[in-house]
Amino acid sequence: MFRLPLAIALSLISITACGRETAAPKAPAPAPATQAAAPSQQSATPAAATDVPQTAESAQATASQESSEETTAEDKADVALERLAAMPADQQLPGGKWKAGTNYTPLVPAQPTNVAPGKVEVVEVFWYGCPHCNALEPFIQSWMKNKPEYIEFVRVPVMWGPVHRAHAKLFYLLRALNRADLDTKVFDAIHKDQNMLVSNDEQVTRKMQLDFLKAQGVSADDFNKAWDSFTVSSGLQRADQLTQRYKVNGVPLILVNGKYTTDVGQAGGPGQLLQLINDLAASEKKR
Repeated sequence: MFRLPLAIALSLISITACGRETAAPKAPAPAPATQAAAPSQQSATPAAATDVPQTAESAQATASQESSEETTAEDKADVALERLAAMPADQQLPGGKWKAGTNYTPLVPAQPTNVAPGKVEVVEVFWYGCPHCNALEPFIQSWMKNKPEYIEFVRVPVMWGPVHRAHAKLFYLLRALNRADLDTKVFDAIHKDQNMLVSNDEQVTRKMQLDFLKAQGVSADDFNKAWDSFTVSSGLQRADQLTQRYKVNGVPLILVNGKYTTDVGQAGGPGQLLQLINDLAASEKKR
């Protein structure tokens, strides 16, 4: 079977947006697609809400995001306008600070959440292999240390194709092993060490991920139990359902309480995105 050299695969990921595969995959790396630049809406947005500096990577996150090719820009605009038109005025944020349809998109109908009463769910749909998710990661980590107590932050890996699914399995492996602290290590392995942690052969992928986690102190026995666990398989099923339910076409994507979607480009930058999340969540908390 043909294998795309790792260096080439990584270079393709870094310079192109990643779309959902439209044909049966035969190579281990994600198929390149046309880059979709997310619009930057900088007017009438507040200052950055984090102390993480604006680096070249964060500028890249602002400029674009990983995207699927299935939905055209015209289709997205039509759907956004339909949702916005159906959104009651009293369910939108006060004007002047953030603009519905520009900085965030109301979801109609609202989707169910899975948090305790009094909590506001904030979901980040992401992919370990996405350079824009990687650029946003320091901002997310900083925000998590200071976010409002009533926000329950949930990560969901996108489930577009085989490579995304393999990385999603690694994500749920870490949760089953109680090692969510290794998310940053995974991002670094992929984007700094050029170790994609995935192959076109599942057994090779398993060994790559085992070797990686053994280096982080995880035993082979614990890894093997988690790999075949119900926790991991049910997590993958939920991620698949969410990817389809929200028709996720680009990552990183933020979902607030099942009622709003937004991203770095819509918000105007990583810091602005975190402030917008806080404002949307505060609005939900008051309702």
